[in-house]
Amino acid sequence: MREYGSIIGGEEIFTGKWIEVKNPYTGKVVGRVNSLPPAEIEKAMQTTRDATMTLSRYERHQILNKMADAIDERVEEISLMITDESGLSLTDTMYEASRVADVLRFSAIRTYDDDSQVFPCDISKNGRKRRVYTTRIPLKLIACITPFNHPMNQVVHKIAPAIATNNTVILKPSERTPLSSYYLAKLALDCGLPPHMLNVVNGPVKETCDLLVRSEMVSMISFTGSTEIGKDIANNCGYKKIVIELGGSSALIICPDADIDEAVEITMAGLFKNSAQRCTAIRRLIVHESIADEYAEKLTEKASKLKYGDPYDPNNDMGTVISEESAKLMEDRVNATIAAGAKLLLGNKRQGAVYSPTVLDFVQNKHAVVCEETFGPVAPIIRYSTLDEAIEIANDTAYGLSGGVVSNHWPTIQRVINELETGTINVNEAPSYRIEWTPFGGIKDSGLGYKEGVIETMKAYTNVKTYSLPWDTP
Repeated sequence: MREYGSIIGGEEIFTGKWIEVKNPYTGKVVGRVNSLPPAEIEKAMQTTRDATMTLSRYERHQILNKMADAIDERVEEISLMITDESGLSLTDTMYEASRVADVLRFSAIRTYDDDSQVFPCDISKNGRKRRVYTTRIPLKLIACITPFNHPMNQVVHKIAPAIATNNTVILKPSERTPLSSYYLAKLALDCGLPPHMLNVVNGPVKETCDLLVRSEMVSMISFTGSTEIGKDIANNCGYKKIVIELGGSSALIICPDADIDEAVEITMAGLFKNSAQRCTAIRRLIVHESIADEYAEKLTEKASKLKYGDPYDPNNDMGTVISEESAKLMEDRVNATIAAGAKLLLGNKRQGAVYSPTVLDFVQNKHAVVCEETFGPVAPIIRYSTLDEAIEIANDTAYGLSGGVVSNHWPTIQRVINELETGTINVNEAPSYRIEWTPFGGIKDSGLGYKEGVIETMKAYTNVKTYSLPWDTP
């Protein structure tokens, strides 16, 4: 069993109070982390804010690459730890560990890039013989709050850009999956990260989050999680920068000219990975009526071959969802959708936190399983007759994170790119596709503020300072 104290100033702090972490599959306690009282968290915030980081670009580059190398050397250990706390299959958690190393290396690369700008001033009759320059300076204190899904990758997407920009961070990971956050912080310290550059705390959930969100010591909030909590943060954070990445209801539009086998493969990759506990996972399959029967049959056949259950079985494609409560919610929504007229083609079987791959046909946008974010392995097929109708269905949601289209017809592709109300569109690919340094984020109820991804996050974590110098242009 793993046991971590609060990480403050490079040291582990133990108060004698604990938050237990249980494996969703076995129900057994697999670890625990220290629970810190709000007053002690406030002290940690003050010391973190008062710390000034002076690492050179070279030093930051070295630390990040050293961390990436250490992750690569420990992939199996990290994968097992994430499976312990999340119930995700080893197949998925091995992939997550590999992604963590990517984020660190991409952040290291960006430490050597200087995006300063230079503006000549003698370009109009009102100009002078000067040049204006820009540089970027770090913020004082960034508070990061992360969710249970992708427990280490969500964290590193916030932490690595902070290291790359010489920022100080106080992190509150999900109380459901905190082990990998503390592990990553200790690894960072072992790789040369200065004390107070990253402090990690957990405590009473509401009091801890309220403290981080409302504190005037915090310059910025970076939050990934539910739309409800994200909106509450936006309403209560006061005068500070925010990046909030929230829920999604990604639609994959499958057009009449689509290669059906390709569409099925894209669906499998974009829906069932990570037990579909990804904000960008496909939540709605909008399929043209002329190919819907064949597509539904082939998808059902493919999904029926997925192996699921014990997350420790390396042959299984899926483990559990995060909790039995979450699995019950999916089951209830699927049952309500069937009662409302949808047809169950596969699945809707639950045992504890294990929920089977499920395929539904003849779903409507008003049905329970799609009008809310159902955070699990449910594939709802919605049939359409015209592209206008497909785009209308895709946009008929409060969310606007990502979407996709399967087609080789350029005018159709162009319309989808232009008209879908989302932050990302992927063509002949799952809505979830990206690499770790590309811009990522949504609109509407899916996000507010800067986008994520290494490059955009580094911009968000800095302020632009402008200065000018005399310059006599020859």
